[in-house]
Amino acid sequence: MYPKITIVTPSLNQARFISRTIESVVNQNYPSLEYIVMDGGSTDDTVTILRRYSGQLTWKSEKDLGQSHAVNKGLRSACGDVVAFLNSDDIYDPGALLTIGKYFSEHPEAAWVTGRCRNIDPEGRVIRKWITCYKNFWLWVNSQRILKIINFISQPATFWRRSVMEKIGYLDENIHYAMDYDYWLRIGRLYPLHIIWKNLACFRIHPNSKAGSSANKQFDSEMEIARRHINSHMILGLHEIHRMLTVGIYTRFHHRQDR
Repeated sequence: MYPKITIVTPSLNQARFISRTIESVVNQNYPSLEYIVMDGGSTDDTVTILRRYSGQLTWKSEKDLGQSHAVNKGLRSACGDVVAFLNSDDIYDPGALLTIGKYFSEHPEAAWVTGRCRNIDPEGRVIRKWITCYKNFWLWVNSQRILKIINFISQPATFWRRSVMEKIGYLDENIHYAMDYDYWLRIGRLYPLHIIWKNLACFRIHPNSKAGSSANKQFDSEMEIARRHINSHMILGLHEIHRMLTVGIYTRFHHRQDR
């Protein structure tokens, strides 16, 4: 019997993409699904779109304190045995939830599971394949020590048991970038990461996304998070070197795009 899965989507003014996100969840044909959308008081057409799906999901639109707060509100009300969050511009691959449900059902020892994730542009075309290959290599290595240097876990493709939150709590609401990285380091202290070698989700990159508009802030936040969790000067040094190299590569990549 498949476990009940709860998906939480935080949203703010993502009318351009949220229909595709919602469709990717509700069309999964998963037998036991709870879908919660926590909207932060959007002023675009998001609420109108959410009303169209009222029979297929639970939603609320009200001011919040940011993405982490919105996700936590949804997770605190979750009834599923397995939980995850999917941002309002990302999508699941067809069959992703059946794959996840089957894995958790067959592996009761698994506390959290991740899969592969591709990057897509606003029109849904696969992009940045070299980044995906790089992350997948380190995902294959699957080392908690490497995770302290490189965040190789893709948030949209990651799921965990609700019981994990009873042990480690929820997202840190003071973190507005890379809150998932902080959470992975916290979970990884207690539970080994399980990996499914299938594409489960797509991470959308566009000018208004955090990855598109504020990539440097994302990597700087990961560095600050690493300092919270890591005592080794060597590991922190390697993380800093990787951060500088990554920021340099991203900066050059964006300059080429702007030409």
